[in-house]
Amino acid sequence: MLTTVLMVASAVVLLALGTLHLVLTFVGPKLRPRDPALEARMREVSPGITRQTSMWDCWIGFNISHSMAAMLFGLIYGYLAMAHGGLLFSSPYLLTVGFLTLGGLFVTAKMYWFSSPLIGIGLSLACYLASVVTTLV
Repeated sequence: MLTTVLMVASAVVLLALGTLHLVLTFVGPKLRPRDPALEARMREVSPGITRQTSMWDCWIGFNISHSMAAMLFGLIYGYLAMAHGGLLFSSPYLLTVGFLTLGGLFVTAKMYWFSSPLIGIGLSLACYLASVVTTLV
C-alpha cells in the first residue's frame, strides 16, 4: 500500500506541475518576458531551422509540449500504480524509464530553471525512489 501511495504522490506532483505550467502558458504574465519589446521581437524573428514560424510561436509550443510531457508522466505512472501495480513494480523497464525521466527533469531544473520546479521535481523524484525502495523491502 505504501509503495502505491508514494508512486501516486510522485505522479500527482508531476501532473500538477505540468497542468500549472500549461495554464500559465496561456493565462497571465508569468511565462512572458518582463520586457514587452523582447516579446515583440520574438514574434518577428524566426529560428535558424525554418522561416515558417517565429521564436514566439516556438516558445509557446515548447511550453505546451513541456507541460503535456509532465502531465503524461503523471497520468501514466499514477494510473499504472493504482490499476496495474503488479506490472509497474515488477517491470525494470518501466521503473528505469520513470527514474530516467524524473532524474533528467531534476538535472534540467537544477541547471536551467528556478527553485520552484526544482523543489517540485525533487519531491516527485524522492517519492518515486521511496516507492521503488519499498518494493525491495
